[in-house]
Amino acid sequence: MALVKATIKSEIKEAFTQVMDQQDDDREGAIDKVADKLADAIMNAIKSATITYTAGLTTSMGPVTGTFGNTIS
Repeated sequence: MALVKATIKSEIKEAFTQVMDQQDDDREGAIDKVADKLADAIMNAIKSATITYTAGLTTSMGPVTGTFGNTIS
């Protein structure tokens, strides 16, 4: 799956909106919550990436091509 800027942007906006809508005045908690949501959005984007490799790496059998999925946890 390709990285989609709109998806990442949507998750970031949601993180800020949740913090802006909270009722209490816990600044540190709000910063921590946004940071956690941003980290989740970034990790989700990275994990959803698919790399299609088509040239540059060769073996004795010829060029290597293929699609690599994610292995990030």
